[in-house]
Amino acid sequence: MPLTIQRDLRTGLSLWSDLSHPRLNLKTQRNTEKFDVIVVGTGISGALMADALLNAGYSVLAVDRRKPMSGSTAASTALLQSELDLPLTKLIKRLGRSDAARAWQRSADCVTTLCNRIDDLGIACDFSPRSTIYLPGNVLSAEGLREETTARQKLGLRSTFLDRKALHDLNGIRAAGAIRTQGNAEVDPLKLVTGIWRSFLQRGGKMLANTDIVDVDETRNHVRLNTREGELLQARWVVFCTGYEQLRFVRPKGYKIISTWVLATKQQPEALWREKSLIWQAADPYLYLRTTHDGRVIVGGEDEEFSDEATRDKATPGKIARIAKKAAKIFPRLDFEAAYSWAGCFGESATSLPAVGLIKGFARSYSVLGFGGNGITFSMMAAQLISRHIQGLKDPDAELFRL
Repeated sequence: MPLTIQRDLRTGLSLWSDLSHPRLNLKTQRNTEKFDVIVVGTGISGALMADALLNAGYSVLAVDRRKPMSGSTAASTALLQSELDLPLTKLIKRLGRSDAARAWQRSADCVTTLCNRIDDLGIACDFSPRSTIYLPGNVLSAEGLREETTARQKLGLRSTFLDRKALHDLNGIRAAGAIRTQGNAEVDPLKLVTGIWRSFLQRGGKMLANTDIVDVDETRNHVRLNTREGELLQARWVVFCTGYEQLRFVRPKGYKIISTWVLATKQQPEALWREKSLIWQAADPYLYLRTTHDGRVIVGGEDEEFSDEATRDKATPGKIARIAKKAAKIFPRLDFEAAYSWAGCFGESATSLPAVGLIKGFARSYSVLGFGGNGITFSMMAAQLISRHIQGLKDPDAELFRL
């Protein structure tokens, strides 16, 4: 039996899959040497994890049961934003002021770190700095957004409240108000992950594709991974970055897999809102919008609590129609007919925070569950937390995000 739950992670044709065409030149020979760390999963979480560990001086082997980047990465909408799915004011009520503040501040720091890493590696991934516009909805009214802005400003976050006129003048949106936050960004996710892996391989990292791990066993000093092909892979540590195909024996309380839908429009650069901000609503189910470098709009949301692929795919036409209708209310001048549409797995937790750390009962095996709309940001966070733990360094936020 496979070690991880196997899912049909996405259906439909994503914009990135059609236009990005990433390629990695992988050697076909098998790797029988021992490594310091084996990273299982070659999506964004695995890429950032392997990059951090290689940068720390460890020998790293990346393994995936698929071809690289053929899982959830192509379904990502790649909004690099510091804001968590759960508003700060509501997270304070769940976790207390101190822990909520630490979570939000760490998220903001990770966006900055990720942007700097993209620059350091010189990755051409259509990176663009963006502000975020957070609109009122059934989760937070305009008045609630004012309170949220005050809470964020007390932490030193770069958020300001826009009244009705300022919002319309800035982006042409008619609403009672919004929060504008600076310091965020957008990317092409496939180009981003391809760039990280290319750098990883050029710097001496190794990768095995089409290699399914079926068992994990620890000795005092090593971890042994058995593959479906009967090979034995060994390392001092292993990190499972398998995304929505989580380990069968790792089920953190409050974490669940759900479904989400996305559309991308035709190119219409002249009609886009002026600031090209990332836009999302304080609503459940929420709606979010972003632009692309070639003048399209990506719109997503309508999340629903089921992960059955057949049920998800049957619902796709209706979900895409509802997403387009909601988006048209925000920007009536734009054409939201879907040039591309896709559906996929998504994840959420009760607090909107990821779960990262050692697996219960193991001393050398880690797991990363970076669910939520901040998946890429959380992947950066996980890379920091686990690489520091392996190095024997303490991280002040490790307990807050523990598995």
